[in-house]
Amino acid sequence: MSSAATNMMWGGRFEEAVDAFVQAFTASVAFDQRMYAQDIAGSIAHATMLAKVGVLTDVERDLIITGLNQVKATIEAGNFNWSIAREDVHMNIESELTDAIGYIGKKLHTGRSRNDQVATDIRLYLRDAIDVITAEIRRLQKGLVGVAEREADSIMPGFTHLQTAQPITFGHHMLAWTEMLERDHERLLDCRKRTNSLPLGAAALAGTTYPIDREYTASLLGFERVCQNSLDAVSDRDFAIEFTSVASILMMHLSRFSEELILWTSAQFHFIHLPDRFCTGSSIMPQKKNPDVPELVRGKSGRVFGHLMALLTLMKGQPLAYNKDNQEDKEPLFDTIDTLLGSLRAFADMMPAVQVRKDITREAARRGFATATDLADYLVKQGTPFRDAHEMVGKAVAYGVASAKDLAEMTLEEIRQFAPNANSDVFDVLTLEGSVAARDHLGGTAPNQVRAQIRRWQKILQH
Repeated sequence: MSSAATNMMWGGRFEEAVDAFVQAFTASVAFDQRMYAQDIAGSIAHATMLAKVGVLTDVERDLIITGLNQVKATIEAGNFNWSIAREDVHMNIESELTDAIGYIGKKLHTGRSRNDQVATDIRLYLRDAIDVITAEIRRLQKGLVGVAEREADSIMPGFTHLQTAQPITFGHHMLAWTEMLERDHERLLDCRKRTNSLPLGAAALAGTTYPIDREYTASLLGFERVCQNSLDAVSDRDFAIEFTSVASILMMHLSRFSEELILWTSAQFHFIHLPDRFCTGSSIMPQKKNPDVPELVRGKSGRVFGHLMALLTLMKGQPLAYNKDNQEDKEPLFDTIDTLLGSLRAFADMMPAVQVRKDITREAARRGFATATDLADYLVKQGTPFRDAHEMVGKAVAYGVASAKDLAEMTLEEIRQFAPNANSDVFDVLTLEGSVAARDHLGGTAPNQVRAQIRRWQKILQH
């Protein structure tokens, strides 16, 4: 037998070395090494459990744990030599452990397989990532609520079809984004529950003959439950797909935010000012100030959507149990985590610094006949059927377009051409401030309702 064939920790039955290209092609250490901390934590828990059930002695357990902690320190110091010949993060760490403490290191893998080991590592890694991501969502929400508090009275046009619809407050708009993010936060916490299930102990696919205590291992690693079927435990990647699905929805939300910020910073809208540190210039046009952060986040949404499709496609044709295909789950998952976290951090840093040009947003609301619905509601309250009121106001708007007058700028006589029953108090509902103040109910845009929502959010975000 070639000595090269025995380099692998699984090479006993092989009579020739793996082809050099195949070795590099099948290795995953270049990207799965980021799970080193989770791999070591899982191994420490596994060794602790093996000692508890008598498979390892206490001395062997302590030697293994000390060795693993030394390996971790070497990695974190930047002195670890990651080897493609050792394929992946698991075999690199175990080989280094064995080199450090001798044959006792070879006992660590008793009662487990790389199949359940990698499934455990990924769940641990994703669980940690979800905790960081949800914290960033909270940071962004706090920033949005801060802007909402500052701009609770600032009037802007609300849009449907990107056409001026009704006046709202800028604070109300910020709270709409906050609500979107809350659904994302809830989905991530729900995803975390299904992620937080221990596969370790399933071994390759059928379990193990050793008297393991999976519940004990789960408690050591902070898992809420144990995967109940060994076949499913090693082959399940639903949690990764679910996370990427949740991430896609979250990125879709951030893309929608981005689109609005991009519009609002344009010369055509000019609603907000973004500080220079979140923008870039043009190599040829010296006047340009480009909103690159929201543009890039908008673009990165497609990247995450693609990862979701990649994972779905990866899993759709696999028979039970584990297949080498599953090595391809990590790069889409890791990039989704990185992309989502970076996008959230950029927005959480940027949003508190947004400056609203209140005079411009107010003027934009005044120009678009934003109080037309208020006039219709006024006529309905006087006894006019809504459909008739709708037609009357439509004719008044057409007159306003022709005469370049907003409804609030018309005289009472002009309004009475279309709404004979209108009285002088009609102007109370035609002002922008009167319009927003009239939406004084739960969820409405009235400033006092916005402030009530801000107080609610401030309580939520304290925890």
